[in-house]
Amino acid sequence: MSRKTCPYDNVCSKGNGGFFADGTTWGKYGTLAATCRKGFSLLLPLTAPSAEGNSMMRSSLVPCNRVSRSRRAVCLSIALLLLFSSSIASAHSSKTDKTGILLVAFGSSVSQAQSSFSNIDAKVRAAYPDIPIYWAYTSHTIRAKLSKEGKELLSPAQALALMAAQGYTRVAVQSLHTIPGEEFSNLEKTVQAFRSFPDGIAHIELGAPLLLTTSDLEKTTDALLADIPTERRKDEAVIFMGHGTPHPGNVYYIAMQEMLHSRDAKVYLATVEGTPDLDQVRTRLKRDKIKKVWLMPFMSVAGDHARNDMSGPEDDSWASILKKDGISCISVLKGTAEYDNVVTIWLDHLDQAFKRLPTQPK
Repeated sequence: MSRKTCPYDNVCSKGNGGFFADGTTWGKYGTLAATCRKGFSLLLPLTAPSAEGNSMMRSSLVPCNRVSRSRRAVCLSIALLLLFSSSIASAHSSKTDKTGILLVAFGSSVSQAQSSFSNIDAKVRAAYPDIPIYWAYTSHTIRAKLSKEGKELLSPAQALALMAAQGYTRVAVQSLHTIPGEEFSNLEKTVQAFRSFPDGIAHIELGAPLLLTTSDLEKTTDALLADIPTERRKDEAVIFMGHGTPHPGNVYYIAMQEMLHSRDAKVYLATVEGTPDLDQVRTRLKRDKIKKVWLMPFMSVAGDHARNDMSGPEDDSWASILKKDGISCISVLKGTAEYDNVVTIWLDHLDQAFKRLPTQPK
């Protein structure tokens, strides 16, 4: 078995590992389905199978250092592209300029939450009716879980590898994350790696997550306040649930809490895994003698966190904790991506990414 060294070892930092992918069958994406030695599902971008429909390949062992899943995926996907560089180079020699959009979300395993993705997809297709749209998901856990259910989702690295193999030369990648946290940071690294690949996509631009600039914070504050149900009374509080993170990007949640609270003293933002947390908000609720709270997700989808951690029947859900405090709760199970005024902010960022792409030759 031949060995090839991944040219992107410079993104690696710990130890030695290896990945072994061997071809099995052609997948529904016109790709070769495979599984690496570490057990991660892969979709390898290849050219169309032969007329006999029996094209199968066995890849080389590609040594890469063991790092985070995101970097590992980038390293592996680019290495796989190199393995099939002859077919990609052939496609590049005859292709014309081709533009595409890649929408990248964290993902959700909750079927009811898919309406958020459907709404974004419809809005992007309406804004860019002539441009093909691809989707990718940054959460390895979500992709692995759905894979067991027979639903194969692409990682950003796999999606970009597929688009490169299909001849795309201009790609706008739009993050559908809320803050520039760990998921967005890893996406930036993936995009940068594909910018460096010689036979990949010539021009790639990345659109910002929902919150990046002061203007984004102001627009999002306006949107969230406008989306509070009109049935809410002035003496009732609203708590938006954010995800939270140990990443420095968590400061955006703190900023959003201050901006919301400055506009409406009974509107709060708390996070599941960061700061501010629910206990900090509970102190204020008790001080103000609040008896009723509206719970709303500050996440693109109303997925597991919203349905369980926020409004579930378990003793540690926000609704249960507040009920023990003598506060009644109403949960609004709609992700921010279901509200058009929030989706507009992501679309503005996609527009900005497109403007940074070089003009396509006529």
